[in-house]
Amino acid sequence: MPANIDIDQIFREDSANPPAERSLPWEETRDGITVVVEPKPHWAEDMRAFRLDMREYCRYADWTAQGGPALFYGHIDTCGDDVMMKARAMVAREFADGLWD
Repeated sequence: MPANIDIDQIFREDSANPPAERSLPWEETRDGITVVVEPKPHWAEDMRAFRLDMREYCRYADWTAQGGPALFYGHIDTCGDDVMMKARAMVAREFADGLWD
């Protein structure tokens, strides 16, 4: 790992992996809709794609197959921006704890 790595670099390097192998969320835009894809935890059947600015999500498989017309469901407290901010805060805490040296 380079000595001058930063949070953006970590996200760029993670996004170079195939979607099923990513560990950090990423943005995708199709049909004028931007989503943040949440990586799949070990127990999940599929990843989720949260609309960037609305508290809605869909299955990633539906998103990749249908794009914007995919069926989105309401989510009580999470939008894509929340997912991305939490991931960036987690990496920042890991930086502060010296885990990326």
